[in-house]
Amino acid sequence: AAMGRQKMPYVVGYNWVKRKELPWNKEKLLKNVENVEGLRWRIVDAKGVVLGRLASHLSVLLQGKDKPTYNPSKDDGDIVVVVNAKEIELTGRKFENKVYRWHTGYPGGLKERTVKEQWEIDPTVVLRRAVSGMLPKNNLRKLRTRKLQIFEGPEHDFVGEKYADVEFVPYDLPERNIKMKGRVEFLDHSKLPEGYQPLNREWYDKMCRLYKIANPYPAEVGDFKSKGEVGSKKD
Repeated sequence: AAMGRQKMPYVVGYNWVKRKELPWNKEKLLKNVENVEGLRWRIVDAKGVVLGRLASHLSVLLQGKDKPTYNPSKDDGDIVVVVNAKEIELTGRKFENKVYRWHTGYPGGLKERTVKEQWEIDPTVVLRRAVSGMLPKNNLRKLRTRKLQIFEGPEHDFVGEKYADVEFVPYDLPERNIKMKGRVEFLDHSKLPEGYQPLNREWYDKMCRLYKIANPYPAEVGDFKSKGEVGSKKD
């Protein structure tokens, strides 16, 4: 028989059948990726990593720029599996102020959504949009983003007999080079008066995690509020 387009199987209610359950997708290790031979499966733990910093490293892996055989006209990048995507950090006030905008194509159809709103719906979209924005805008971007598999928790779906021969190579980001100029007084706790408590504890905890220092004020005091306000003590 002549090779041609694969015929759609007769399935009642096909529109409700998952694509990965189709016969030609069951045989593939990765859906919508034709050939994975010679590609490494890189697994990345996103817990506590800054969003933009992680996205820049993932874009390099997806393009294959870390290989001596890099060719910008070919899709030779590795497969990247990201876990703990829900634990990504955002610096500053981007979590509340950064806005995604798109247009539906109809008059008055400009829509917008903050990172916090998108995080509550699907946190994996935040990382996927950041990585997609750092890839070259050409025909290869769609093929490269298909090799980016993101999971909210610490577990991924590539388990079982089908993936018994797959070797997951962990990828560790290099140490972050932080310029301490202008922030030494904030980090030098010896200059703070006795009994000092941070006004915005949530922000202070976040900065301590980013700078990888121990928080000397872990306990809450009184009726502490997360918005930087101190309530009156109850009798």
